[in-house]
Amino acid sequence: MIEASCHCGAVKLEILCAPTEVTDCNCSICRRYGVLWAYYTPGDVRIIATQGGTNCYLWGDKSIGFCRCRDCGCVTHWAAVNQLADRMGVNARLMAPEVLAAARVRRLDGANTWRWLAE
Repeated sequence: MIEASCHCGAVKLEILCAPTEVTDCNCSICRRYGVLWAYYTPGDVRIIATQGGTNCYLWGDKSIGFCRCRDCGCVTHWAAVNQLADRMGVNARLMAPEVLAAARVRRLDGANTWRWLAE
């Protein structure tokens, strides 16, 4: 079990396993958030927060909500609006440094081509 949390600790995530790779996306929102995304099925992630402890921002086609801690502002995860979607992203920068260091970082050109950049 891997744990991640926002800066103030009000939002915690329990994740079934450590990521083997994370995505560094340069789209307009990800580059501003400065996140590295680890992808999971929602059933592999438990989000622990008080009622109203997070709020989510939807933009563009409003298919994904980017969620953050209401107290400290750390982006914790994104979730699909469609409850049937079997994928979500966890901000791997909230994991312990040694967990993140073991993961391969892949760069995605989300700003233009939606292709992986040379590694």
